[in-house]
Amino acid sequence: MSNRTPNPSPVTDLRSAIELLKQYDGEYIETNVQVDPEAELSGVYRHVGAGGTVMRPTQTGPALMFNDVKGYPGVRVLIGLLASRQRVARMFGMDKEKLGFQMREAVKNAIAPVVVPREQAPCQEVVHLASDPGFDLRTLLPAPKNTPEDAGPYFTLGMCYGADPETGEFDVTIHRLCVQSKDEISMYFVPGRHLDTFRQKYEKDGKAMPITISIGVDPAIEIGACFEAPTTPLGFDELSIAGGLRGKAVELVEGVAVKGARGIANAEIVIEGELLPDVRVREDQNTLTGKAMPEFPGYTGEAKMAIPVIKVKAITTRTNPILQTCIGPSDEHTNMAGIPTEASILALTELALPGLVQNVHCPSPGTGKYVAFVQVKKRTAQDEGRHRQAALLAFSAFSELKHVYLVDEDVDIFDTNDVLWAMTTRYQGDIDTITIPGVRCHPLDPSQDPAFSPSIRDHGITCKTIFDCTVPFKLKDHFQRSQFLDVDAERFVPGYKK
Repeated sequence: MSNRTPNPSPVTDLRSAIELLKQYDGEYIETNVQVDPEAELSGVYRHVGAGGTVMRPTQTGPALMFNDVKGYPGVRVLIGLLASRQRVARMFGMDKEKLGFQMREAVKNAIAPVVVPREQAPCQEVVHLASDPGFDLRTLLPAPKNTPEDAGPYFTLGMCYGADPETGEFDVTIHRLCVQSKDEISMYFVPGRHLDTFRQKYEKDGKAMPITISIGVDPAIEIGACFEAPTTPLGFDELSIAGGLRGKAVELVEGVAVKGARGIANAEIVIEGELLPDVRVREDQNTLTGKAMPEFPGYTGEAKMAIPVIKVKAITTRTNPILQTCIGPSDEHTNMAGIPTEASILALTELALPGLVQNVHCPSPGTGKYVAFVQVKKRTAQDEGRHRQAALLAFSAFSELKHVYLVDEDVDIFDTNDVLWAMTTRYQGDIDTITIPGVRCHPLDPSQDPAFSPSIRDHGITCKTIFDCTVPFKLKDHFQRSQFLDVDAERFVPGYKK
C-alpha cells in the first residue's frame, strides 16, 4: 500500500456528505411527512429517484431524507444517496465520466484503516446492550420493507465487517440482512464471498464469528466495499480503498459487547453480533411469502430455506442517528457495484493491452454487474482482434459480468442510445456475436437456470456474450460520423452547457 496522501476530502462521514450535497440544486431533499417503513418509504422513492431496473415509472432524482418515520421518533431514514452518478462524482470531487479511472488510482494508493479509542467514536454516543431489559432491535431501528411481500424488514446498506480467524485479516462487504427477531438477523451469502469463507472456518471449529454491521457511513466506504477479486483478493481489506479515495485512513473502533468486533467509528449505527455456528433459519419464517426482497436484476429474490444467523449483542448509534437504506434494483446499486467494476476492468486491460481501452461504463440496464460498455481505439491494423481480447479480460476482471459491448472511440458509452446506434450500424449478429457458454456467473439472474434453457446445466451457469459493435480497422474511413460545425451554442441559447 502506498504512503501517498492526496488532499484530504471535506467528506469524512455521512453527515458531511449530506452537507456537501446541500450546496447543489436538486441533489438532496427532506420531507417531514410521516412515512411508514413497511413498503411505503420505498414506494415513495421508487417514483422520486430510484431509477435502475425498478418497475416503471421511475426516474433519476435527489437523495431523500425522511425526518418522521412511523414508530421511530429520533431516527431518520436516508435513501438514494448514491442513486445518481453525478451525485457520486460530486461527493468525491471527480468527473462522472472518469470515476472508473480515479477509483483505479485509489486501489493503487490504498491506506489501511486504523483503530481509535472509544471516546473518539461518534458511533458509540448511545449504547443499547442486548442484555438490557426490553432490548429489541425491531423497535430501535426502522429497517424498511421494500415491498409488501418481502420476507421481513431488511438492512440493505449495512457494511458487514469481520476477520479471518487464521490470519486476522479483515474484509468488508454488503449482504442481504433480514431482521428475524428481537436479537437475530439472517445473513444471505452469495457463494464465494470472503466473509462466508471466514464464517466457514469459524464454524468448522464450532466457534461463533464476531461481526459488525455499520450503517450510515462515508460513501467512499460503500463504494470501496463493492470491489471484488481479483482486484481485492482474499485478505485485502476494502476499507483501505476508501482510505485511498479520501486520502485519510478509515477509523475503526472496538465493539462494546463482542470481543474482536470492530465497527466504523464515524457510522451512524453499528450493530454488533456473532454469526452462530451450525444455526440456520428460514429467511421468510415470519411471513411465509416465499420471497426475500427486490434484488438488483429487478426481480424479487427467492427466500432461502436455511441461511446463517447473527445473534445481536449490542446496537450503538450517534445521537439522533440516520439509518441509510436503498432499493435493490435502483441506480444506487448500479453505482456502488458498477464503478468499482469499471475500475477493475480498466486496471486489467491497461496492464495487458496498454492504450487500447479508452473507457468503461457499467450502465443502469446491467445494474453495475451484468453489462459493460467497453470503448476501444484501434490505432493500427494490429489492434484488430485485440479489442476482443479486451472483452475477455473484462470477464476476467469481474466474474459476474454477463455481456460486453465493444464500441469505437467516437461512441459515447454514457449514452445508451449511442451504444445501440453503434450496434445498429456497426454490428452483424452472425459474425460479431461471440458466445462463451457454460460459465458460472451470478445466481440472482433468473434466466441462468435449466428451466430457462436446456443448454444451461445448473442454476447460476450462463452464456457470456461479446457484442462487437466496432468498425473493422480497414473500413474506419467509411464509417466517419457526420461532422458538424463547432460553435458556441451559449451565444444563441444563454445558459446552455455542453
